[in-house]
Amino acid sequence: MNREATEVREVSPGYDLMAAKPASNEGYVALGDITRWLSGGTPSRAVESYWKGQIPWISASTLKKVEVAESDQCVTVEAVASGSKMAPIDSTLLLVRGSALHNEIRAGIVRYPVCFNQDVKALIPSKSVYPVYLTYSILGNEKELLKLVSSAGNTAGVLDTKLVQSFRIWLPPLEEQRAIATALSDVDSLLEELDRLIAKKRDIKQATMQQLLTGQTRLPGFEGDWEVRTLSSIADIRSGGTPSTSNSAFWNGDVPWCTPTDITSLKGRKYLSTTERKISIFGLKDSSAELIPSGSTIMTTRATIGECAINVVPMATNQGFKNLVPRCVNGEFLYYLMTTQKNRLVQLCAGSTFLEIGKKQLDQLELFIPNDQGEQEAIATTLSKMDSELHALEKRHRKTEALKKAMRQELLTGRTRLAKTPFEGAS
Repeated sequence: MNREATEVREVSPGYDLMAAKPASNEGYVALGDITRWLSGGTPSRAVESYWKGQIPWISASTLKKVEVAESDQCVTVEAVASGSKMAPIDSTLLLVRGSALHNEIRAGIVRYPVCFNQDVKALIPSKSVYPVYLTYSILGNEKELLKLVSSAGNTAGVLDTKLVQSFRIWLPPLEEQRAIATALSDVDSLLEELDRLIAKKRDIKQATMQQLLTGQTRLPGFEGDWEVRTLSSIADIRSGGTPSTSNSAFWNGDVPWCTPTDITSLKGRKYLSTTERKISIFGLKDSSAELIPSGSTIMTTRATIGECAINVVPMATNQGFKNLVPRCVNGEFLYYLMTTQKNRLVQLCAGSTFLEIGKKQLDQLELFIPNDQGEQEAIATTLSKMDSELHALEKRHRKTEALKKAMRQELLTGRTRLAKTPFEGAS
């Protein structure tokens, strides 16, 4: 059995799998043969009272979840009658016009009485289709459906309804549709729960940083004084630079050479262990860059201000950085402290073409820190533990996203079949 089939079993242990079998055209049907389509509309914006109701009005900006139940804009019954249309419960809303269509297919199943605008179609499934399966089939065929998107002469993408109606999806027996939809819904529910937990952990970490890095809250066992120190008194500030691009001998060497892209690709993670490009020792000497020892805080100081990371290995950076080599301060404490200084750093910037902060400004940047490096280390350890928990959750989220994609590819094409389900009959 292939890896994807094994992972499907792991995520949905209530369903047994048939032996994986090759996909075939048997059971494929055109969307237009199993659905009825409704068009929406927009009530007059000139009538303010229309937009003070309680009926969610769905547009491209609010059609982002598998289950459709709410919107940031709500209308009245009179508004619906004047220019929109209600979407039947269990119909699938499909975005057919909007800039988002250049990158993704947006569809969701209606779980609550909502109306919708003219950029959205409501697909009402026939009795042979389990409603949630229809939604997942559309989302699972995103790659192929995106090939049907054309441009409307501006930024909007257009999904031609006739082409979509002729698009064919695989349709197993109704009971199997329900089982597939339930398995995929389970994964989506897990992803939503992980999203909520990650957001909560981030909020807790942010509040903890605010308390610990300002001395408002002290960790148990620490009572020593805090004092104001300049950045240059606790760390060496080293610059970056770029070797001449005309000499190939300066490039493709063994010295990691960091650019802002290397930092932004970390997406908030703390440690940088590799870079996209490397320079030679001759390139290092040719540029004004300095070799930064491991355990330093490398920090962007041009255009994008105040993005930080700790380099795991010695490396150089380009001129868009000022790098902080800790001298009489805990290195990880310095990193966390500097991540809270972005607003102050921007205020110190100069430059008419782009924002930049120089070494002179950084030298005199005042920071409030504990005298006891033991307390600095304890604060850094506390925050590092919180980071580790966050990164573990984010890794699990990425793995679950990949699993969902694999499940869609297997279950929505018939390559992997569910042999039995907990359902009896049809809805």
